[in-house]
Amino acid sequence: MTDLNHAAPRIPRIASLGGGHGLFNTLRAARIVADHVSAIVTVADDGGSSGRMRREFDCLPPGDLRMALAALAQDTERGLLWQNTIQHRFGGKGALKGHAVGNFLITGLAQVMGDELAALDEIGDLFGVHGRVIPMCPIPLDLEAAVADIEEDPQEIVSVRGQVAVASTVGQVRRVRLIPDKPNASPAAVEAITNADLVTMGPGSWFSSVIPHVLVPQLVEAMNGSDAPKVLLLNLVPEIGEMSGMSMEHHLHMLHQHAHDLSMDIVIADPSSVPNARDKRQLRNAAEKLGARILFRDVREDDGRGRWTDTHKADKVATVFQEIFCAQSAGTLKELPESL
Repeated sequence: MTDLNHAAPRIPRIASLGGGHGLFNTLRAARIVADHVSAIVTVADDGGSSGRMRREFDCLPPGDLRMALAALAQDTERGLLWQNTIQHRFGGKGALKGHAVGNFLITGLAQVMGDELAALDEIGDLFGVHGRVIPMCPIPLDLEAAVADIEEDPQEIVSVRGQVAVASTVGQVRRVRLIPDKPNASPAAVEAITNADLVTMGPGSWFSSVIPHVLVPQLVEAMNGSDAPKVLLLNLVPEIGEMSGMSMEHHLHMLHQHAHDLSMDIVIADPSSVPNARDKRQLRNAAEKLGARILFRDVREDDGRGRWTDTHKADKVATVFQEIFCAQSAGTLKELPESL
């Protein structure tokens, strides 16, 4: 595995698809090893501050966009101040309670400039971001899921609409779709994937932050047409709610079910998430349906006292990204060992 403390070639451009905390952690890793990072962000959030602003102003939900900006902001004194400021939520008991400062900044600047992507670029310049934050689609989307095990008849399928409702459902999600169906991608998102030297997707809330990207045909076409390694980073544990009780193998089956023509190159799984040989074999078989190989790599954060957390550690993930890029450059990607 590449040692980031030694002179390894930096990755010119990484494009990372996702949303929420999962994308935040991937971006923190990507910026360690890449000169330019494009965050391609889901736009179906309908809860909390984002949902309130979306309903009032008919704008893109700003929350995940804000988190991506915070992840890519420079760790200078000024950059850290802006990171903390845009993530700050108002307290109190009035109308502002729960709103994040950054949501106002993104939405307000977009209204002034008349262009949401231009506003994100302007804020990125202010924060010293080496890259871009790009909505995956130019319009806000809705998420709808077909869910079982809600009614008395376990076979009855119920439609659940809204990202928050899908993420928190007590039933079993069978399938999701976007409304409108098969939306157009943001041209800048397609361009970022096309020009990337490494493309990543995940981790995150599988049905509400990861799978929505593969329901946008132009994004799938761009990924399949790219010569860059396409890397899927699996969750460390199943997401509470929408993926409760589902194995890592099932995560891959769900992705393949929603995008039969999607082709990936590498699936990264932490060994602690797939503890036995049978699970590893099944995960390997599921990855093959995506055209991908499994890499079992230690990417988990610990709490400093020898106990694992459920968070990816940025420098560990960055090391694996660098390993994959170097192997691709050397023409040895297919020769990477499954485990170290």
